[in-house]
Amino acid sequence: MSLNPELQGRVYPSTEPYLVGREKVREFARAVFATNPINLDPEAAAAAGYADVVAPPTFAVVVQERSLAQLLADPDAGIDFSRVVHGDQRFTSTRPIVAGDLLSATLTVASVKTLGAHSMVTAETAITDAAGEHVVTAISTLVIRGED
Repeated sequence: MSLNPELQGRVYPSTEPYLVGREKVREFARAVFATNPINLDPEAAAAAGYADVVAPPTFAVVVQERSLAQLLADPDAGIDFSRVVHGDQRFTSTRPIVAGDLLSATLTVASVKTLGAHSMVTAETAITDAAGEHVVTAISTLVIRGED
């Protein structure tokens, strides 16, 4: 089954809220070699004006993953996960993610393209806080390799 071109424009339901934990932020910061004290130390974050430790910008993928899982599991999508290669990742932030945030993600399929035997799907995930305010949009492009 090939990628369904009718996916373009589809909006998936908002994910269950994700509570950003301090230790998750610290673990992620260490994994990506973030050394800014505001990523690890609540006192440094408070001195910089934040309520708690600040997640590195790419932490948004942790929240986005839940919305991408909906797309990948959708039988109408026609995506064979064994053939997926991550092509691109971008972020547009309104504000940093901070420990204590309660975040939800809503994925929209922005584009579907066919390039020879391969297909590409670009998904935009809008991540909002408990008040419904935009925090970050995570944009992923997935390449689905064609048959060998």
